[in-house]
Amino acid sequence: MMSALDLGKGKQRVGRSATKPSLSSAFRNAAIASAVVTLSVPAATAYADEGGVSYWLPGRFSSLAATPQAPGWSMAAVYYHTSVSAFGTAAAAREIHVGRIPATVNVDLNLQLNGRGDLVLLNPTYTFATPVLGGQLAIGVTGLFGRSRADLAGTLTATVGPLAVTRTGSFGDSITSVGDLYPQATLKWNAGVHNFMTYVTGDVPVGAYSSSRLANLGIGHGAIDGGAGYTYFNPQTGREFSVVAGLTYNFKNLDTQYQNGIDLHVDWGVSQFLSKQTLVGLVGYAYQQITDDFGQHPALGGFRSRVFAVGPQIGFLFPVGDMQGYLNLKGYGEFAAENRPSGWNTWLTFSMSPIAPTRTVASTRRITK
Repeated sequence: MMSALDLGKGKQRVGRSATKPSLSSAFRNAAIASAVVTLSVPAATAYADEGGVSYWLPGRFSSLAATPQAPGWSMAAVYYHTSVSAFGTAAAAREIHVGRIPATVNVDLNLQLNGRGDLVLLNPTYTFATPVLGGQLAIGVTGLFGRSRADLAGTLTATVGPLAVTRTGSFGDSITSVGDLYPQATLKWNAGVHNFMTYVTGDVPVGAYSSSRLANLGIGHGAIDGGAGYTYFNPQTGREFSVVAGLTYNFKNLDTQYQNGIDLHVDWGVSQFLSKQTLVGLVGYAYQQITDDFGQHPALGGFRSRVFAVGPQIGFLFPVGDMQGYLNLKGYGEFAAENRPSGWNTWLTFSMSPIAPTRTVASTRRITK
């Protein structure tokens, strides 16, 4: 199978093995490069669950998520930016969380929360050549460094019996540090234009976190997440569709005795290759918490969160030495959010991966007498 970067290089020689270029092989290498960007990425600046912060970051998977990769080491680097805001319960959760308001105190909150995050993420991954259960196994880990900022403003009224106290004001917090670690393993199978995947990932809570801070890069507790995905990819037409669904189980935060509910999430992407080097398409996600939190203030109720998003994407392929380079830009606009801030986020991803082995065809010389 020949890379898109190698098409047209050199001429076939009679009587010797020669590389046979094809549009199909070029698209397959594009799929391999694109699949590298399906990272295990944290949600340190996303909001839901305890104090408005969830483990799962919607948008982690998108186009070509389930397509197998070429064996060997690959590396992806991501610049992630998000800007969100919230009113009502979602903002109140942060005040209750940081202020440590007891459950015996009745609260009435009229607050606004604004958050911004700028993160750089690195994701090395190794793909094994030896099949596992008939599929292709890959393992990797994601680490991050960046800055998160949150600002809270409004009015809080707290009552205990006949006594009432009202406080109006604002305060902000920011942090620049490292986040948690996020290991991930995937197993992928290919059957023609159909590709299937299962994955497991989780949170190792080693990043910067304090229960008294408004902004954090760690989440303060462990989590495990697993799911399955499907990709339809036709190399002849360059058309593709992917969808990945999963569930997150959150462990208890021992600092606050708070445990987030179970989260259901679906990420999807659709794309069309305009050439062997360029693709365009759409991406989106749906996120729904399906069980209540435990340990929250009564004013928050079950505090189940929800959000949807959709946006554009574009990708480019290019050579990086003897590796395949891939640059992807995608963005999401969120809507129909419930119990979590919403806004927009962008992902700029650069990845390098091995080029798929070329397909050789032995040609023969016609001999005449």
